[in-house]
Amino acid sequence: MNSQVFRLTLPILFGYIPLGMAFGVLFTTQLDYAWWAAPLMGLVIYAGAGQILAVSLLAASAGMLEVFIAMFVLNARHLFFGLSLLGQFRGAGWRKLYLIFGLTDETYSMLTTRIRSHDKAHEQDIDFRITAFNQVYWVIGCTLGAVLGRNVVFDSTGIEFALVALFIVLTIEQLKALGDAFPVWTGAAAAGVAMILLPAAHQLIGAIAIVTAVLLLQYRSMRSRSGTESSHV
Repeated sequence: MNSQVFRLTLPILFGYIPLGMAFGVLFTTQLDYAWWAAPLMGLVIYAGAGQILAVSLLAASAGMLEVFIAMFVLNARHLFFGLSLLGQFRGAGWRKLYLIFGLTDETYSMLTTRIRSHDKAHEQDIDFRITAFNQVYWVIGCTLGAVLGRNVVFDSTGIEFALVALFIVLTIEQLKALGDAFPVWTGAAAAGVAMILLPAAHQLIGAIAIVTAVLLLQYRSMRSRSGTESSHV
């Protein structure tokens, strides 16, 4: 089973290792902390973009309250992810807490697009392993980057684009799985509107709010049409 999960998570490995290394390098070069604090952060916090943001804020001497608020706003999208997986995680027992903790954008995409069988317990075990494998990749990347950042001088310009490339691949996979381009185009349009109307600090949460409102309205409209059609049958 582990070999199967490893094959499934290979795209995440190729994204998380370089991105984790980018975080580790930033951590050790911008903060005066021990190198092992970088992988520790990846182990107990596990929030890629959030960790990179936290490094920038701590380097700018921001307070813990400011860091907490910024991290919460940046990762607020996970509230919506979790709501959509309540049924999928139900009955997972002791694994449920870790499935919730380890739910990243990339893991969410994998858990919602992969082919599933009717054996729910087996599928939840695979979900758990996918989540754990992905975090291991991230922690390995953080460790390698921290060690390199502490001992080697090199130009890491552009390494952060690994996350962008990974998101592009996962979006294509979501589009193939859904067979409906409306959510994708809605997300793109919401991002464009947020970039035009909102300051940079509020663009992410603004785009999430816009796309959530539009998709909820679409869902309500579909429910209403479905109810009307069934009443005429």
